[in-house]
Amino acid sequence: MTVDERLTLEQGLLLALLAVDTVLLALLELFFLPLRIGVVPVPVTVLVGAVTTPWLVWTTAKLVRPGLSWVPLAVWVLVVFGVGLLGPGGDLVLIQDWRALLLLGASALPGAMVLGGGPGRVGRRPGRG
Repeated sequence: MTVDERLTLEQGLLLALLAVDTVLLALLELFFLPLRIGVVPVPVTVLVGAVTTPWLVWTTAKLVRPGLSWVPLAVWVLVVFGVGLLGPGGDLVLIQDWRALLLLGASALPGAMVLGGGPGRVGRRPGRG
């Protein structure tokens, strides 16, 4: 496969669907991050992000094209920072405590590891740079 090859209609639609899934998951993770049971913070969306973000990167590499596996991670980061810092009506949605750092680290780091060839190395064949 060369770099100049265009995406098929099916690949383009699948990439768009994965990007929409990424947006929805990022919003869900962001809006439910301040969840509490009584007075105890319960950041369950951190676990959701830790599983879904690397899965979306891996799925994009396997089903669309390895060279485009960065798209879900970039979309996730843009949504979390865009909506989190410039939220609806100018509100600050990204809470300023340990849960925000945990969300960013637990979601973006595994996604970047899958993208960069960490434990979930995708889209590369042995012997090829």
